Amino acid sequence: MTAFVSQLRSTPYNNFVLLAQALLAGHTWIDWPGAFIDALPYNGHYFVIEGPLPALLLVPLVALFGARTNQTGLALVLAAVAIGAAWELGERFGVRRTSIAWICAFLLAGTDLLWCAMLGDVWFIAHVSAVCFTMLALVELAGAKRAWLVALWAGCAVFSRFDLVLAVPVYAYLLGDRERVRSFAAALVPIALVWIGYNLARWGTWYDIGYTTWYHQDQAGMPTGSPFRLQYFPYELWSFFVQAPERLATYPWYQPTISGVALTWTSPALVLAFFARRPWRWVAALWVATVLCAAPNFVYYVNGFAQFGMRHALDFEPFLVALMFLAAKERLAVWGKALILYSCAVGLWGVWFWNSFVRTN
Repeated sequence: MTAFVSQLRSTPYNNFVLLAQALLAGHTWIDWPGAFIDALPYNGHYFVIEGPLPALLLVPLVALFGARTNQTGLALVLAAVAIGAAWELGERFGVRRTSIAWICAFLLAGTDLLWCAMLGDVWFIAHVSAVCFTMLALVELAGAKRAWLVALWAGCAVFSRFDLVLAVPVYAYLLGDRERVRSFAAALVPIALVWIGYNLARWGTWYDIGYTTWYHQDQAGMPTGSPFRLQYFPYELWSFFVQAPERLATYPWYQPTISGVALTWTSPALVLAFFARRPWRWVAALWVATVLCAAPNFVYYVNGFAQFGMRHALDFEPFLVALMFLAAKERLAVWGKALILYSCAVGLWGVWFWNSFVRTN
């Protein structure tokens, strides 16, 4: 379905293809084609500030096809893996297959995952990648608990969306015994060193200054300070829970606002997560991960903009989906199915609207 609604279009916002080309050429700055590509000017070059994982995955394809590489194709694959991983997580939690199917449908169409994957733009594929690798980390934690593999998937998620680093301590907690935790920490060391090396190559510092420097140059930002401020909390709270579609006097009668639509209207089935009770260790850990990964998005200076739904919610929705599985372990209530149907219908409406009125070619 994702491939069908995407029309297999190649996104014009193919920053990760440009970054893959740069990496193949031995540097981290891109050949900037113009202002339609978001890139940070720094020391005479332009840099992609988003996490590099999608670019790393594209390197083999870019080596073969160059600039003709379809970045959206990678988004479709990552979305498919994410849904497959979600199904496996439900199986490992002992959830009935019919309930797994309902919740997997919600993850795809009831959140912004389908919408992000069908477009494949730089900002959106980062979310799809983060969901994919977060789900893979949770699957491993619900199974063999191989510390090195949890670390690898966690690192891939962080290299897709940086705020998912806040889930790393939760993964350590779910690994359980000290030996696994020590192995997990050891496996994270080379991942951290790669990240430090990447920052040194871009900025000349061991830490990432990309988003802060962007904030200082952005018209919506400020010339100094952090892009994470408590003063943005009321706006984000309104964005996540209040912002509604706009009513029109003529067809199509309703339209999503350019800055998105709140989860209240797009994904009310998330309320199922609140009914998860057992096993308490998993329930507690998943809620902590949800809160930690949601927190930066609730104090960030922009809410995602030019979007359907609230795409930043994809940073913490994998943990809520895991809680939904636990809540539906015995059975999925009829009202829960109704909320999922509604969420999926709204998600598909957003996909239709965007294809029909926004991204028409």
